[in-house]
Amino acid sequence: MKLKTCLLLLLWTTIALGLRLLQLTVKSPWTDEFSTLVFSLGNSYRTVPLDSAISVDELLQPLQINPYAGINQVIHNLLTESNHPPLYFMLAHWWMKLWSADSGLVSLWVARSISAIFGALSVPAIYLLSAFAFRSSLVGQLAAAMMAVSPYGIFLAQEARHYTLAILWAIASFGCLVAATRHIQYQTTLPFYTAITWIVVNILGIATHYFFVLTLAAEGLVLLIWQYRQKNKAFSSPWGQIYAVAASTAIGGIVWLPIFLQNNSKLTEWIENGENSNILALFNPIFQLIGAWIPMLLLLPIEASAISVVIASGLGMLIFLIWAVPLLKRGFITNLRQPKTRVITKVFAGIVGSAIAIFLFFTYILGIDLTRGARYNFVYFPAVIVLVAASLAVCWHPAKINKRKLNNLFSGKTAIALIWLLGLVSAISVVYNLGYQKYYRPDLFVQLVQKNSSSVPVLIATTHKTHVQTGEMMGIAREFKLAKIQTNPQFLLAHQSLNPYTSTTALQNTISQKPLPFDLWLVNFYAPVEAINRCYTDTDSNLENNLEVPVDGYNYQLYHCQHK
Repeated sequence: MKLKTCLLLLLWTTIALGLRLLQLTVKSPWTDEFSTLVFSLGNSYRTVPLDSAISVDELLQPLQINPYAGINQVIHNLLTESNHPPLYFMLAHWWMKLWSADSGLVSLWVARSISAIFGALSVPAIYLLSAFAFRSSLVGQLAAAMMAVSPYGIFLAQEARHYTLAILWAIASFGCLVAATRHIQYQTTLPFYTAITWIVVNILGIATHYFFVLTLAAEGLVLLIWQYRQKNKAFSSPWGQIYAVAASTAIGGIVWLPIFLQNNSKLTEWIENGENSNILALFNPIFQLIGAWIPMLLLLPIEASAISVVIASGLGMLIFLIWAVPLLKRGFITNLRQPKTRVITKVFAGIVGSAIAIFLFFTYILGIDLTRGARYNFVYFPAVIVLVAASLAVCWHPAKINKRKLNNLFSGKTAIALIWLLGLVSAISVVYNLGYQKYYRPDLFVQLVQKNSSSVPVLIATTHKTHVQTGEMMGIAREFKLAKIQTNPQFLLAHQSLNPYTSTTALQNTISQKPLPFDLWLVNFYAPVEAINRCYTDTDSNLENNLEVPVDGYNYQLYHCQHK
């Protein structure tokens, strides 16, 4: 690799790492991140008491550094309490032990930084994949530049979750697929080391995230279509080696199936489609998919507090799409027409198209709406970046396109520079929480509690089904802990079995044992509450105005509990 190429790649990687580490701990963690923290420490949610009032420290105990916990505890607690494979959590465990003190709450910066580093590593990784696939350093550099500032990539990298590691495995697996396509073209044997690498990468990908199987399914569909078109060569080289790779991957991945099925019921209810008579709801998955595609390149501050900024951002994104989509389309079509790039362009387009088809199949046929979670699009995200880079590479050399078809205002290198700069603005928007805002805002809820209940003790109660609800309350408790404010609330996790009144009973029992007066905040409390003994809702108009403030992730109701 030439020195100039290395230096330019180092620049993109440095920009990527800087953006992913910038403002890393400003945004509050959400429930999934708390799962990462708890299980990576080797701790368990089951140590948090249910159905009784507990303190902030008791609720946050699973976030305490545990010097005696090892990998065995990480794997055991994760596989018995959650629905994820253990590889990322094992790596996070070693990372936290390396950089954490022997006691106290785990550092959010440390927990998130490993994901940010994996995200930055995707930049040189996507360069290698793109340059190898298209035999072009230019395509590789453009892919690296786009990956560095991708708002979607930064959104994933700034969370203490496993998606950026899964993206690295996807890039590596796509690289093996590219190598296999070359051998299919020339009907040569797939080298042993390539086959072994492909198997190992695929197994590690499944051990990082179960949805990596969707990446493999998309690859499989591409190969099946290719094989169908080569019926007379279906058993010639290298198809035998590819069958062996598929079989070995299946054997290595199927070991997780019993664990996935055992722990996957309650924790994945949110992506299951419910009955909805609204015909427009049928189109929601389409809009959700489009809403995930656009931020892979562009996401201006559409979630800013100023409505003028929101309108301007939305208008700017619309203008960008009207201008950029035809430009990218022309580059894509040109690559399809070029003998040197036709096959590999079809392969990556096939990956993206197959993955989208799988998402829609799960959504409309199986009733599992994978489009609700934008993060799940990680399964084909690298392929999108590769295709965009390949299309932009055509624009870099406008002589390859009929000049009459080019935009007169912005074309060629100018267009690429503009797209990258808009990507950089988008990246900064995500970093400063003006796009891809966090699902939960416990910081705002704590401010609300302080404003309205600072003079009396506070009890915050929620219904509990899984550790998701524990994580929601941990977010609030952590904000109280960090703020070091006078209000020292207690928390109630009222467990809810099949009978929702079990939570109601736990609430009434706790209230009856707690000395008056105090303020009761029901937060995400989904159980019958017709009347609460000794407590009443506030009717003061000024207070009602305060409580009209919506807080992302937290539905709340305030009760005053005191002597009549």
